Amino acid sequence: MTFPAIARTLHRHIDVDGVQVFYRESVPSRADAPVMLLLHGFPSASHQFRRLIDVLGDRYRLIAPDYPGFGHTVTPDGFAYRFDTLADTVEGFVERLGLTRFVMYVFDFGAPVGFRLAVRRPEWIAGLVVQNGNAYEEGLSDAARGFIALRPQDEGAEETVRDLLTPPATRGQYEGGTADPRLVAPDGWTLDQHFLDLPGRKEAQVALAFDYHTNLGRYPEWQRWLRERTPPTLIAWGGNDPFFTEPGARAYLRDVPGAELHLFDTGHFALEDRLPEIAPLVAGFLDRVQAGGRP
Repeated sequence: MTFPAIARTLHRHIDVDGVQVFYRESVPSRADAPVMLLLHGFPSASHQFRRLIDVLGDRYRLIAPDYPGFGHTVTPDGFAYRFDTLADTVEGFVERLGLTRFVMYVFDFGAPVGFRLAVRRPEWIAGLVVQNGNAYEEGLSDAARGFIALRPQDEGAEETVRDLLTPPATRGQYEGGTADPRLVAPDGWTLDQHFLDLPGRKEAQVALAFDYHTNLGRYPEWQRWLRERTPPTLIAWGGNDPFFTEPGARAYLRDVPGAELHLFDTGHFALEDRLPEIAPLVAGFLDRVQAGGRP
């Protein structure tokens, strides 16, 4: 009997300007395997990609770091939690690993982190996989707009943010919008909550929540980058996402008309229940990018 190859995955820390960045890296069987940088979302970390790495990591070099304030990454006292500083750390991480060309997978927070990286270092980006990573005003639900509009001085604003850092809210982000919640393992949200409950982590998330509005001001810049660079792009989107809605997925086609779009009957964390459909799409995309083709 022949079994599909399962990835060997290394788990390490690397120092980036005093931040001990934890990351997962698959060891592919081919030395010339395509490289993909996996940028996670809120409130998760690199573990959200563990099953994708298991499935594809033998064929491709998949690298998934934890941002400062997330997962197993250790951040020094006084770190300023902003999206600019998360991007600074990821940029330094890429430089430390010596990566020069890769496909970037952006999800949720991974979009504002990744697009900052793309604008700074466009020569690094061979292609994009976008999974519920928003870069357009029309992709924001009313709930998302209300949340982004919160400011620290607003009465009850911090309490509203902290309500999103509780076990029911964390679980809801995984199960909300799914066609069959039984397909969503509890491991993801329970591990997320473990990290959220560590000392200082909620404060980091509150700071990032109040900084999120800066991303909207960057949308025109990121859209211009997409129009000018027209990177090969695969969009795999949970169509029932309560935060980043389907119009946000379709909006990418305006700036990258050749993008490949797939919508799934699921919610925000689409990989949790749609891995069997999404993983082959990602594999085919990576093969075409390596061959110099387009979707």
